Amino acid sequence: MTLKIDIDDSAPPYEQVRAQISEQARSGALPVGYRLPTVRGLAESLGLAANTVAKAYRALESDGVIETRGRNGTFVAAAGAAAERELASAAQAYVERAQRLGADRDAALAAVRDALRAGYDA
Repeated sequence: MTLKIDIDDSAPPYEQVRAQISEQARSGALPVGYRLPTVRGLAESLGLAANTVAKAYRALESDGVIETRGRNGTFVAAAGAAAERELASAAQAYVERAQRLGADRDAALAAVRDALRAGYDA
């Protein structure tokens, strides 16, 4: 696993760690079942505070990218299925919210397209 922290990047270090591990897990560079370094070990190797790495690990676990198995360590989870379930759940919640706001299908879809352009093309 190779991670690089760019101090000139506008993203905070924990987000850089989260994004890099997530991308490596999704691309297969970190295979399912790969054991990640301990929080302290990764923090030391990157020159970061342990709390920074712990925050990234918590976010990754919340996203279903990694799983902690107690004293056995932290491992890359089968993120594809978990990510797809999370995405479907978020989409369903969006549809329900759009309906409560009285938006029709075209307005709801236009809002999603705008958000995707802003998020992915930024």
